[in-house]
Amino acid sequence: MPSNVRSGVLTLLHTACGAGVLAMPFAFKPFGLMPGLITLTFCGICSLCGLLLQTRIAKYVPKSENASFAKLTQLINPSLSIVFDFAIAVKCFGVGVSYLIIVGDLVPQIAQSIFYRNDDNIDSQERHIFLDRRLYISLVMVSVISPLCFKRSLNSLRYASMIAIISVAYLSGLIIYHFVNRHQLERGQVYFMVPHRDSQTHSPLTTLPIFVFAYTCHHNMFSVINEQADKSFKVLRRIPILAIALAYFLYIIIGGTGYMTFGENIVGNILTLYPNSISTTIGRLAMLLLVMLAFPLQCHPCRSSVKNIIIFIENFRKGKLYDNRTGFIPLDDLSNEDPQEGLTQQNNEEPNLRIESLRYTNIITLCILLFSYILAISITSLAKVLAIVGATGSTSISFILPGLFGYKLIGSEFTDRNERVPFSIKIFKYLGLFLFIWGIAVMVASLSATVFLGTSSH
Repeated sequence: MPSNVRSGVLTLLHTACGAGVLAMPFAFKPFGLMPGLITLTFCGICSLCGLLLQTRIAKYVPKSENASFAKLTQLINPSLSIVFDFAIAVKCFGVGVSYLIIVGDLVPQIAQSIFYRNDDNIDSQERHIFLDRRLYISLVMVSVISPLCFKRSLNSLRYASMIAIISVAYLSGLIIYHFVNRHQLERGQVYFMVPHRDSQTHSPLTTLPIFVFAYTCHHNMFSVINEQADKSFKVLRRIPILAIALAYFLYIIIGGTGYMTFGENIVGNILTLYPNSISTTIGRLAMLLLVMLAFPLQCHPCRSSVKNIIIFIENFRKGKLYDNRTGFIPLDDLSNEDPQEGLTQQNNEEPNLRIESLRYTNIITLCILLFSYILAISITSLAKVLAIVGATGSTSISFILPGLFGYKLIGSEFTDRNERVPFSIKIFKYLGLFLFIWGIAVMVASLSATVFLGTSSH
């Protein structure tokens, strides 16, 4: 396999396999094992279709420019750019909050396993102070995450990809080990088909977005495409197929064995259920390192999208959204960051404008950190956050936007009505329409179920 294809597969796999792996076993709870596996398979196929649509529509961007959602938006309707930026902002902000919740879940357990091996030695006041999740979220936010988020460049964090892959691989081994030795754990009822409904069993719609979220890597697909030497569909299609196949295999292991280990006792973060031991502590430390380094990778594109949304609104208010000669006015005039990577770009701003832009960027960064912190200390359910993010940002990026662009752009080169459109073109075009409708349905149904029916608070 050529190195460029391998690199693309690893990039997509790293993007998909993040916080969602910890909640994957919980996603099976309202489904049961077999329906959960079927749902996991179907969501993987839908996500693969979205990625394949992206490989087809990338060719409609002029060859002199890099493909991106923003570029494609200008081809069909520039006003939709705010939808793309909103979806990216919601997705990245929500993932950042989920990372802080993981910090609050894991660090107290790590501290307890290292400093307090015997719970009997901890009085109630000491437990309240030193095992309080809010304390550790605050410390990590101030000492590690905030300094990294205010950096202008994220080049130093590129090695986080390898840490992520190692952490997820170790987590898989840990889950398999405890599945084999599950007789030592407190196991609840395992349902191979649909569980019996009671007051403790939530609707499957409340965890369906977790399956969607777990495959979401579509916001990096165009970056992967742009880096390929051979951009033919025959070569590009191998990247999403291999990445989704590997992710699917990983989620079967983590989700299936994790659910069968604890059954109906499963919670949103499976690492919190394992007893304190050296192997478990290593796993928690690995995931902690992963989320601390990955938070800035979510903050920077979120900040860039928020800036674009503000500029869009300002242009609209001033009537500057369109120009008679040049058409759409780009929304990143005041932004000096790549919306995909959050990397600094050089520009020719005057010193005073550069200072103002830096101040503007820092204010937005501070707001993102502040709101993320408030939500993380207020919400303890990782599953609920991932469900909301999956129902909104993930469905938009994975299904709605690729489907809309696919339906509008694929086949648009056949302008003559009498010209015969190839059958394969029609297939992809109407696949885009199906994906768009499916994404809207999943968003409305899952978000409504999550808000009104709720998920577990654990």
